[in-house]
Amino acid sequence: MRRARPARKPLCTLATARPDPLGTAILALMTSHPLAFLVLFVAALWAGAQNQLAGGGSFLTLPALMLTGMDARVANITSTVALFPGQITGGWIGRRLAGGTETLSLTALTIISLIGGAIGALLLLATPSGIFARMVPWLVLFATGAFAWGSFGRKPKPTRVALGAVPAGAIQFAIAVYGGYFGGGIGFLMVTALTLSHVPVRAASATKNVLAGVMNATAVLVFLFSGEVRWLGAAIACIGALAGSIIGARLLRHINERVLRVVIVVIGAALTLGLFLRQP
Repeated sequence: MRRARPARKPLCTLATARPDPLGTAILALMTSHPLAFLVLFVAALWAGAQNQLAGGGSFLTLPALMLTGMDARVANITSTVALFPGQITGGWIGRRLAGGTETLSLTALTIISLIGGAIGALLLLATPSGIFARMVPWLVLFATGAFAWGSFGRKPKPTRVALGAVPAGAIQFAIAVYGGYFGGGIGFLMVTALTLSHVPVRAASATKNVLAGVMNATAVLVFLFSGEVRWLGAAIACIGALAGSIIGARLLRHINERVLRVVIVVIGAALTLGLFLRQP
């Protein structure tokens, strides 16, 4: 006699027998904060375009990531990772105009930026979340001030004597450490330092894009192994920022850059006020 074949389990039983923990977690997160993730995508889209047109995109991604439930330190780490591909793209496009100063080669500036960015990232990871949360309003205030000063202040004129290798290297190292730690306003800080080193403004702008990508490269590398990156938020912000970068590049000749800079300063000021008011 033939043995009776065991009855097949229904497909629904098989589907529920082995649930995917990662998929379940992502679905739960998306359904619990659907509006927050939509706001994050739109903010990242704007940030990508903003970075191409005038800079200051992190002022948009940081609060948007915090809206998804992240604390300030994790949001800062995730924002750095999410915006990194766009920074590398911008630095690569303008690499031919980049160069060193009269006393430091581009290679030397790159090495300094690599080391400083890594140190800044390690300092951020060593900072407890509670302490960083109390520091964030001051960091955003400083970054907003640097952005406003770089956008509307008097442009620094090259001095008769360029900065020497030691002071120029020390300034770039300090900027790189700050860039790996927080990063808001580093572009204007670097342009100022490079201008004081007798680098033409156009070359200084290209050089700061390259160095910003370099210092964030080591910071991102540190963050990747930290376990602090929230990958769902990073992926959404990264896709939005890359799409925004393409849009921003096409709108470059049609948008009033000064208006965009005013908008970012207003956002930075509002964010600073809001963060101060949120503190206990």
